[in-house]
Amino acid sequence: MVDGDNILTNKEIDENNPIAGKKISRKIDSSKLDNLQHELTLTDTIQTKIEGDDPLCHDSNSDEHENKPSESCGRGVIADARKTIGTYWVKEMTNFSQKTIPVSFFLFFACIAPAITFGGIYAKVTHNWIGAVEMITATAWCGITYSLIGGQPMMINGGTGPVLAFSGVLYKMSESIGVPFLTFNAWVGFWVAFYMVIAAFVDLNRFIKYATRFTDEVFALLISVIFIIDALGNPFSPVGIYYYFAEWHPSHDKYDTDPNYSYQATALLSLLLCIGTTALAFFLRNAKFSPFCCSHTIRSAITDFGVVASIAVFTLIDVYLFGDIKTERLNVPDVFAPTFLCCTSACENYYPSDCPDVAPYGSRPWLVDLMDLNGKTWVPLMAAGPALLAFILVFLDDGITWHLINHPSHRLQHGEAYNYDTIIIAFMVAVNSMLGLPWLVAATVRSLNHLHALSEKLPSGKIISVQETRLTNLFIHVLVLISIFALSVLKAIPMPVLYGVFLFMGLASLGTNQFFGRVLMFFMQPSKYPKEPYTEEVFPCRMHMFTAIQLVLFVVLYMVKSIKSIAIAFPINIAACIPIRIYLLPKIFTSDELVFLDSDEVAINALLTERKMRQSNQSSEGNSAIQIEVKDGH
Repeated sequence: MVDGDNILTNKEIDENNPIAGKKISRKIDSSKLDNLQHELTLTDTIQTKIEGDDPLCHDSNSDEHENKPSESCGRGVIADARKTIGTYWVKEMTNFSQKTIPVSFFLFFACIAPAITFGGIYAKVTHNWIGAVEMITATAWCGITYSLIGGQPMMINGGTGPVLAFSGVLYKMSESIGVPFLTFNAWVGFWVAFYMVIAAFVDLNRFIKYATRFTDEVFALLISVIFIIDALGNPFSPVGIYYYFAEWHPSHDKYDTDPNYSYQATALLSLLLCIGTTALAFFLRNAKFSPFCCSHTIRSAITDFGVVASIAVFTLIDVYLFGDIKTERLNVPDVFAPTFLCCTSACENYYPSDCPDVAPYGSRPWLVDLMDLNGKTWVPLMAAGPALLAFILVFLDDGITWHLINHPSHRLQHGEAYNYDTIIIAFMVAVNSMLGLPWLVAATVRSLNHLHALSEKLPSGKIISVQETRLTNLFIHVLVLISIFALSVLKAIPMPVLYGVFLFMGLASLGTNQFFGRVLMFFMQPSKYPKEPYTEEVFPCRMHMFTAIQLVLFVVLYMVKSIKSIAIAFPINIAACIPIRIYLLPKIFTSDELVFLDSDEVAINALLTERKMRQSNQSSEGNSAIQIEVKDGH
């Protein structure tokens, strides 16, 4: 122990240590004592940081959260609003730069294409009650509203596969109980909004914060792979470039009577347009680090406009160089009106499927009739059941995406706003339910591409800073709103070019995914592994075991999401990743291994520093013992 100018060291009895058990007193220099006391204090601080701040780096019974001020009863909502909207709103609404315009156009195409595509699929699964017009409308108004009052300006709202699958389930339920789909969907949506408000007020989002890189990167890789597979060819649905090579693809049907039409030529050109758009986008993205062009400003501008330029170049190539080859265009509606055309004023049947011989009465009303229950007054209460599962889906989809965006490696200054944003999403779900619009949630790949497009990076891909602005989010969705009144212009964009944009977005988001990098290491020579803490401080077999567990969860999630009959269970499978990480992995891996494999840069550096100090102290103690032994020998 340390006592004044003396160090009294009590050694444990050891047969191999001739001085064990002796109490040794010797004078040391007071400056050395001060240094030693500083090291001991720093070691304790680092150890506290490693074992105290991260509930997953020590025993799961930690009471870390019990010592924090409660954020229940709405305190979390108020705190989130103050530290985000109240602190940064003016700065973010005026933070305009060279990136703002090109990023807005890039993300506009990345948002409008999925909106139209998802809208077409919604029309199929809901018998046209919800379609492309409804999806574009929801995307526009939700995006503009969120850009102005949302808590995380990097987030992009949009349609997702699991929510789409759940809407299909609701349609079948509405048919089975004999209630109009939009009425039933509205009541379920109101319950979802109610559950989300409750979740925000009791700070249910605190459990999302237990998600670590383990869960985040499995989910992020899943969404990236979905974009890549949907661009190239989905094995579970006829979507992607691959299916242009099938003669039965719907895009070939309209040219059945054209003797000059060749589906093989169309398929080959579609493939070239897709791959070319992706390749040019990547080439231009790297222009910033190129030695060419006369200044850094020009190179940065080329990088910022890279995706937009790629879309323009290959659209022009398709139109002017290969104008005689017919490629698929966006399936955009002709007019802005609700998708469902009514046969009669009762609006129970769809024209022309249900009444081909009768002129259509008109489109359905925008406002849903909540009391159109066919006498089944118990439906509003019954809707609370399926709404609970829908709530889990929306809550986790939003929460995990927010968690990914707020990862420390992104160096965001804005701060998190989980509870406040949950209230905003609840409001949007309620309004969309009332208008017969689809529910929108945080779109992971679009959000991450938005963040990366606004970031400054090193050549290695590490983020230095991010332009945190609301202007891009606002401009993106203003463009979506304008497109509602210029739908014919969107028909000029070839679908294969937009598949190329999807492919670019999916591939671009893989570069920062550590899980994907470790999957590639299964096929690498160990001596060629990248120099990272998890490759240098963890045995390769242990690292591969950790990766294999993630890979199994990834495959399960993809299969559940892709099989329509069980897709509704997707949110439960995502939620299961968190307890697996908290309770199972600490039984398989040591706490140090989990820090290197599953923590952020701060915790890893703290552990490395603590290890070096521990080794230094052990070395100093060993040298002191040798010196004392030599003195006793004399």
